[in-house]
Amino acid sequence: MHDQKLGILGKHAINEKTTFRGRRHGRKLRPQLDKLFKENLHNFLVEEGLTGDEIDLNTFFSVRPEELWLEIGFGGGEHLARQAKLHPQIGFLGFEPYINGVASLVRHLVSEKLSNVRIFPEDIRPFLNKLPNGCISRIFILFPDPWPKAKHRKRRIIQYETLSEFHRILKPEGKLRIATDHVDYLTWILIHFNNFNGFQWVAKSPKNWRCRVSNWPQTRYEQKAIRQGREPAFLEYRRCDTPTLIL
Repeated sequence: MHDQKLGILGKHAINEKTTFRGRRHGRKLRPQLDKLFKENLHNFLVEEGLTGDEIDLNTFFSVRPEELWLEIGFGGGEHLARQAKLHPQIGFLGFEPYINGVASLVRHLVSEKLSNVRIFPEDIRPFLNKLPNGCISRIFILFPDPWPKAKHRKRRIIQYETLSEFHRILKPEGKLRIATDHVDYLTWILIHFNNFNGFQWVAKSPKNWRCRVSNWPQTRYEQKAIRQGREPAFLEYRRCDTPTLIL
């Protein structure tokens, strides 16, 4: 039985004081969800292959998937579960330190009887440099915390250091999708990707980034943004040649 009050559960424990800034827990889980979460989470956790300098991805799935897709900060898990259902041949890795979101994803996976997802209830940043080169085909970062205060911007997931890691772990021509409803963060994202120069923005017209494409399942955060009158932006980048940082 796993305790929902732990960060990365079991063997993966790391010092969250130095790696994660934000909430671990929201309101107390309802008894039925709490029971389902505790009884089923272990089926989706990775218990082996995390030690050493490089993560051994071959231990994650009993049947080797055609590709690996990564979602960073999967929130309530709606997008990740939907993608996993649409693409059973793909192995999905999901990182999310917010335990209520992890419980929500587990509920989706159990309900849909999905087995092609592995959950990391943790901030991805301590693990990024342990992922092998060119191991990921797609990365999703949907409505990340904008950390709007200037003094907190260093906590944003989009930094030149993380872009370098994303570029390294993506396969050639691999795709990165990112969405935000925060205008300042959108500007930050566009500037960082433009300066990094290792990704090509695939948008050909304003419609391409103002409208979510059909194979991009909606999340609760997008719904909330629309209800509150904010316009989400949907950006898709393609990995290109060796980057040159332009400042």
